[in-house]
Amino acid sequence: MNNVTHIKNDLLKDGYYKIKHDSGLTIIVFPKEDYATSYAVFGTNYGSIDTVIKTSDSENPTSIPEGTAHFLEHKLFESEDLDAFERYAKTGASANAYTSFDKTCYLFSCSENFKESLEILLDFVQNPYFTQQTVQKEQGIIGQEIKMYEDVPDWQVLFNLLKIIYHNHPVRIDIAGTVQSISQITDKVLYDCYNAFYNLNNMVLAVSGNVTTEEVLEVANRLLKPSKDIKIEREVALEPCEVVDNYIEQKLSVSMPLFNLGFKESYDTPQRNLKEQICTRIILEIIAGDTSPLYKELFSQGLINTRFGSEYFAGYGFATVIFAGESKDPNEVSKRIKAEIKKIKQQGINEDEFQRIKKMLYGRAIMGYNDVESIANELVSCHFEGYELFDEIDVFKSITIEDVNQRLTQQLDEDFSALSVILPA
Repeated sequence: MNNVTHIKNDLLKDGYYKIKHDSGLTIIVFPKEDYATSYAVFGTNYGSIDTVIKTSDSENPTSIPEGTAHFLEHKLFESEDLDAFERYAKTGASANAYTSFDKTCYLFSCSENFKESLEILLDFVQNPYFTQQTVQKEQGIIGQEIKMYEDVPDWQVLFNLLKIIYHNHPVRIDIAGTVQSISQITDKVLYDCYNAFYNLNNMVLAVSGNVTTEEVLEVANRLLKPSKDIKIEREVALEPCEVVDNYIEQKLSVSMPLFNLGFKESYDTPQRNLKEQICTRIILEIIAGDTSPLYKELFSQGLINTRFGSEYFAGYGFATVIFAGESKDPNEVSKRIKAEIKKIKQQGINEDEFQRIKKMLYGRAIMGYNDVESIANELVSCHFEGYELFDEIDVFKSITIEDVNQRLTQQLDEDFSALSVILPA
């Protein structure tokens, strides 16, 4: 029998159902009765950084070409008959998919015909169809996509940064791979990867919106095929603390220089826990959020514009704080950010500022529970990272200024920083 758990939050007076389905798949349903739309995400814990297959069924790891996860995502939509997009057109659903560094997700949103659209999702993801002929055709299509992204400034400024920050971690490679790497992909490679990573025990289905658990289970019970529980061992690349280089630049067609300033983080475990992530978000808002003294100063002097921002770029085996934006003088902005970090580290974070930023981010988090797309995508991420959706609220409540100041000592080391710049051609 399917094992159902109801996870609720008293503050929000809301909750969701988590089901360990007999097939091996985890299904999460967050009903929103008053909403007009529904949103579903079917995800696998497999992304571009997974360039090796190592399962509990295999003695030795098998290397796979870079870009295979993204290639497989493209190919899954095809079948011997209608492709998935043509099928969705008949239900009126809007469908898409994406491959990130650590996961691949297939999704749709709809305002009607939910069950029919869910049937399509569960059907095509579970029924791969690859031939060497169709693989060769796709190599040409994705090869053109890779070349196109070579001229996209926002894409290049990030991956140039990752290449000078990471020595060995596959996060330094474009999600789509290279023209050379995808030329090594065959139909056998795709089936091998599919059979390993698309095992239902390595996947999750998250649904939110105007749906019921009963509706979802009725479709799941009919269409899900039982999977053998194969454990997948994700490899951690051996990565030194030091960056490869401190600076890289490239010339492309931009009206104003772009920059990404990254601070590489060292760690003892492959993944950053939720408390570490939230501490970092608070730190970044204090240093460079749009209400910070640094932001106001740089903006008033014309050194940044509204595109300026920061993020904690972290996943399995990698973690980097990135400040990004446009500037007529990226080196000066980099210098000012480093000076502000040094000053805040010396002085420590002010209690009043900490409380203000904490309340602001907490409020944003609460607002996120009103968006069905955000809910479903977060449920997928939470599942793969090993925590529950409402855990974020508890962490915000318990976090202290001591926690944040302690976290600040572990991050943003100028010795492990690098600057990537795109200059006008």
